[in-house]
Amino acid sequence: MTCTAPAISHQTARLANGLEVHAEIDPLAHTAAVGFFVRTGARDEPIDLMGVSHFLEHMMFKGSEQLGAEAVNRAFDDIGAMHNAFTTGELTAYHAHVLPERITSALEVLAEILRPALREKDFDEEKGVILEEIAMYADQPFWVGYEAMMEELYRDHPLSHRVLGTTETVTRLTRDQMANYFARRYSSDNTVLVAAGNLDFDQLVRDAQRLCGHWTPAQPTRANAAVQSTHRTRTIHLKNTARAYVLLSMPGPSIQDDRRYAAGILMHILGGGDGSRLHWALIETGIAEEASASYDGHDGAGDSTLFAVCDPEKVDEIESVLRRELGALVASLTEDDLLRARGRIATGAAAASERPNGRMFRLGTLWGYAAPYIPLDDEVERISRVTLDDLRSCAAEFPLEPTVRVLVLPEVETEEVESEPTTTS
Repeated sequence: MTCTAPAISHQTARLANGLEVHAEIDPLAHTAAVGFFVRTGARDEPIDLMGVSHFLEHMMFKGSEQLGAEAVNRAFDDIGAMHNAFTTGELTAYHAHVLPERITSALEVLAEILRPALREKDFDEEKGVILEEIAMYADQPFWVGYEAMMEELYRDHPLSHRVLGTTETVTRLTRDQMANYFARRYSSDNTVLVAAGNLDFDQLVRDAQRLCGHWTPAQPTRANAAVQSTHRTRTIHLKNTARAYVLLSMPGPSIQDDRRYAAGILMHILGGGDGSRLHWALIETGIAEEASASYDGHDGAGDSTLFAVCDPEKVDEIESVLRRELGALVASLTEDDLLRARGRIATGAAAASERPNGRMFRLGTLWGYAAPYIPLDDEVERISRVTLDDLRSCAAEFPLEPTVRVLVLPEVETEEVESEPTTTS
């Protein structure tokens, strides 16, 4: 006799105020994950409010009118929740992973903090924390290079906005400006409740109605201006690094474009770890300490980036190898390359979704990018159907020719020490 395990099912609902509820139910899971994803991030911020979404992430955990910061932490601890939050250029999320019988309790805490008190005292205290965080990241060479790359690749486009903001924008930000931004963007019709694992969907919807039914819609929109591709170079000198960081970037397909699978495979073959072109050309030869290539899809846009860390004396050699391997990629592609890359990417996608929180993240991300729901098995099947011709076609549509070059180098020693990183374009 053969026993068939219950299939994972996908269910959705929508409250009268526009809040959506999406879940993947797995009766055999030992845990459940739940979270709120909001379709807002750095790209949705006015330039003078840059950093407000990330600042709000901190303020959520300062508590609501009913719960203070200590009470929030205690509430999560009391139910044994693994909880966290994150902010990107396009999404903010607040989530918890718990035992199935505690999902309602986790949802109650999350819904409570999603309507923060935004107390002036908390705001003033947390501003200092944010400014310290900005200063900390300003000392990390890769982060500095990545922000510069995004600013040059998406210049005059909101995708160029910094998630943390700048010292200037965060310093000038007021509590009332934050409250107004919250009211416009963190509305019921710009939010989804996502859950995965061993859960009762009907109960989840009832809980959502009870806890979030009073949230108000605001009909927020997102600017999706076309990205203007231009060739730019920036060199940044940092006093706290002895290594050189090289980034070469170029436009790619958006997250909604099915060619994203081909773009991801191309970059995996080029620089996706051991066995990749860049590994053999730069790591095994001892020329570079790190070398990789990656594709990153966004709402309405995308990019591919090559990255390497090396001795400052080897920058020219490293860049030459990066460009050589990139230029030779399409002509050198083989079926073995494709099979290995497809297998690794599919395995990674499946592994990330083995736990309920991985599936919850996937649901929230699909919704956040307005992408239609696709079962994980179907997505793995799509990856497995990508052909060499698809790779070549993607490279023809999105040429593998860097349009942005960013170097982060050690600061040139002079008698006067500069207090801020210096850049040249």
